[in-house]
Amino acid sequence: QVQLQESGPGLVKPSQTLSLTCTVSGGSITTRYYGWSWVRQPPGKGLEWMGAISYEGRKYYIQSLQSRTSISWDTAKNQISLQLSSVTPEDTAVYYCAKGANWVWDIWGQGTQVTVSS
Repeated sequence: QVQLQESGPGLVKPSQTLSLTCTVSGGSITTRYYGWSWVRQPPGKGLEWMGAISYEGRKYYIQSLQSRTSISWDTAKNQISLQLSSVTPEDTAVYYCAKGANWVWDIWGQGTQVTVSS
């Protein structure tokens, strides 16, 4: 059973870069046809898909965040990473990583709260 665990700082200052890691266990991130997404949920709002990386390393981003978002992986550590630059308080959210196939995200991490504040 694949499991995902997000980690990273809970507090980031405005204008800094938010960096999160998703550690995957129970399966390889390069397993054929798997994809790995980052999704966030601001307080009082719905889920927002941010981007994904495929089992081949192809990257996809939502257009509204593309200029500030970078998703990468470390296959040796079986980890997916998210970097979001120039953060503002509007980037305060619970951040999730999720596994899927064919753009259906079926396994999610528990999420990690990130607050942007000075």
